[in-house]
Amino acid sequence: MERFFEGLRPFIRRVVAQPWAVLVLGLVLALGGLYFAAQLRVDTDLAKLLPDDHPTVVALQRLKETVGGESAATVGILSPSFEASKRAAEALIPQVLALRGEDYDESYFSRVDYYQDVSFLENNALYFSTDAELTRLEDYLEAQIDKARCEANPFCFDISEDLEEEGEEDTTGEELQASYEEIVSKEYPISDDSTIMALNFYPTGSTSNIQFIDDLYADLRALAASFDAAAFHPEMEIRVAGRLERRSIEIRAITNDIAQSLGAGIAAVLLIVVLYFFYKAYQARAGRTFNGRVFLTELARMPVMALVIGLPLVMSLLWTFGIASVTFGTLNLMTSTLGLVLFGLGIDFGIHFYARYAEERARGHSIPEATEYTFVSTGQAIATGALTTSAALFVLFIAKFRGFSEFGLIAGIGILFALVAMTVVMPAFLVLCERLGLLDLEAGEAGTQLFDRTYRKFPGSRPIVIVSLVAVVAALVMIPKVSFEYEFGKLEPTYTEYNERNEFVREVFGSGRSRRNPAYIVVDREDQIPAVTAAIRARAAADTTSPTVNRVESLQDRFPNTPTAQQARLARIAAIRDQLNEPAILAEASDDLARLRQAAQTDAPIALDDVPEHLRERFTAKDGTIGNFVIIYPSVGLSDGRNSIAFAEDIGRVETEDGEVFYAASTSLAAANMLLLIQEEAGWMVMLTLLIVVVVMWFNFRSKRWTLLALIPLLVGILWMVLILELTGLKMNFYNLIVLPAVLGIGNDAGVHIVHRYREEGRGSLMWVLRSTGEHITMGSLTTMIGFAGPLLSFHPGLQSIGLLAVIGIGATLISAIFFLPALLQWLEDRQILAAATPPAEPQPAEAA
Repeated sequence: MERFFEGLRPFIRRVVAQPWAVLVLGLVLALGGLYFAAQLRVDTDLAKLLPDDHPTVVALQRLKETVGGESAATVGILSPSFEASKRAAEALIPQVLALRGEDYDESYFSRVDYYQDVSFLENNALYFSTDAELTRLEDYLEAQIDKARCEANPFCFDISEDLEEEGEEDTTGEELQASYEEIVSKEYPISDDSTIMALNFYPTGSTSNIQFIDDLYADLRALAASFDAAAFHPEMEIRVAGRLERRSIEIRAITNDIAQSLGAGIAAVLLIVVLYFFYKAYQARAGRTFNGRVFLTELARMPVMALVIGLPLVMSLLWTFGIASVTFGTLNLMTSTLGLVLFGLGIDFGIHFYARYAEERARGHSIPEATEYTFVSTGQAIATGALTTSAALFVLFIAKFRGFSEFGLIAGIGILFALVAMTVVMPAFLVLCERLGLLDLEAGEAGTQLFDRTYRKFPGSRPIVIVSLVAVVAALVMIPKVSFEYEFGKLEPTYTEYNERNEFVREVFGSGRSRRNPAYIVVDREDQIPAVTAAIRARAAADTTSPTVNRVESLQDRFPNTPTAQQARLARIAAIRDQLNEPAILAEASDDLARLRQAAQTDAPIALDDVPEHLRERFTAKDGTIGNFVIIYPSVGLSDGRNSIAFAEDIGRVETEDGEVFYAASTSLAAANMLLLIQEEAGWMVMLTLLIVVVVMWFNFRSKRWTLLALIPLLVGILWMVLILELTGLKMNFYNLIVLPAVLGIGNDAGVHIVHRYREEGRGSLMWVLRSTGEHITMGSLTTMIGFAGPLLSFHPGLQSIGLLAVIGIGATLISAIFFLPALLQWLEDRQILAAATPPAEPQPAEAA
């Protein structure tokens, strides 16, 4: 790499000679990047983190095209009078269905859930029961008959009573009650006390179109505000909420959060960097004594310093996000934080270049000499760190998990753009500002004394090495104990305002646990349904250790649509009627038995057209096709990623007896497959990233010893990070796993710069290296940590975990670089293990420069 940078001398001389051309070209490219970057949007759909050809994604896309989304906008009518709520709903519904935005060709909503004719279902509920539900009912009635007969027989012993005494409760009655309510449901969508009515309106447009959702809710709220609710009841209130709104709120909140964090992060980083260089410039001009004139002069130049460092970096960000917009079109939850990350990383390069340039100017070099010498010496270390980091990030691009691949590609490109901006554009800007008198980095007589090299030993090397190695051993012991956070709920934000607005929905519909997070299998033909349901039920029946399937439903299960199936269903209902007419059952008088007798009245087949619309809608595709999919309800909570994975393994891929393969789809299955993909790829991604870091480092140093020494801060820092995680109880999760390869790429910079400068200065220079390069490393790492710390201000726990782990990892590598590495180098020096290094001769720029 040294030869490569030596060969770039003519290029940097041209940059010094024509700074205006470099700046204009950079600005033109930045304006182009701004045009495309302005079109970027954030997509929070976890399914977008899986590859497009993943079976779950393909199945999910087919599901959306076939069935559509189930998210609805909900309008709540709150009134003490149920009759008043009915009248208001009948007046409001036509107005809502007629709503249409100016930029849309059709109305916002296609249908509404309101009145359901339950009398038909009350009379025919058993006809729409599944075989499993009928079997459960038959068994229950038979048990009741046997119990009554047993009570009449003095020689009969009832085993069920013994079981009850042992604490085993019979929940069959509750299950039958739930099945009945599942079929019949409510006549109106009202709360138990009839004071809240919730109307679900289903959109015609895509629920991924955030502008459509925003416009929809804006117009819906305007209509609700203008609706004369008091005309129906003086205490009536109209509220707007619904699951559909949560997606819009989430994306808007994350976008605003990122924008605010980016602004605050950039301002904080620039302020710290400018204050640091203000202090260094003041020292160079005035020495250690206070000089008011110099203080005011350098204070006036602070905005110029900020512009010199900030403008090239902003250019690189615009170039990067312009490429991201053209390549991907959207940012996902992982890449949405890249602005802060790249700013923190990029300014690290600028700190090293600017600091070394200012140091060379303070030591008496001319503008061309300082620029060229900084580019060839420090520029080489910057390039090594940047190439190592970008190579480590580019490795992620081959991952199937798009959280890794897109982050790696965009971040890798961003690092290279930042390298170009800080080693080409910023030098041109520096030269221009110095020539125009906006900056003056020449040192005064008092300041030059500060740059005299002082050679003395690094103190306390032996105890530092011993304590550090003890911490390393402790970390190695802790590695197997580091845990993973599988609870999705702990990684999702809480939208307090939304939850408060949406409270009335839960009052009406409850938690809906029995119908929560179902998966769907879409088939091509109706005759495929029985084979699919049979395969799922067989697998569920065979899984007795960790069952995840609650029940499987299809229209064919609830509605017999062939003459044979119809006659079989009618025969079973007739048998149940006979059971209900048994003397033992007739002797009991209860509301439940009365409802069962009413539900068992069906004695003739029912035509599909006679089935209530709300029952058909559950199995109806967007094109009107009925019955071409299977619904699978989980028996476990899918907010736990381990349950999601188990559910995905049970029903994600279904093979029927005749060899046909079908794939289930749901957002929960997408999340489960995302976790599986992360678990599959994370380990070898980290190892491959580390291998790339080692190769690039060796290519730079061409020495096993120096490569290993430069790697030590990274390896030790990562182990310390593991130790901190275990001691503090922090967990890895699918968000912050992205940080590990990034920290591997970023954390090696400190070791590269210290070893590179130590080799340049020679033995005995450790304290000088730490005073000069060590300061720059500390500032660079702090700014990188501030860049990653931006997500810590986020309301999103998953994004917060990215920032937290990055800060811990980079902080650990920094401490390792400025304490453990110098202590180790001093220990090796004392034992005559390191050979003396000869500082390179300073370059002689061409006179034309």
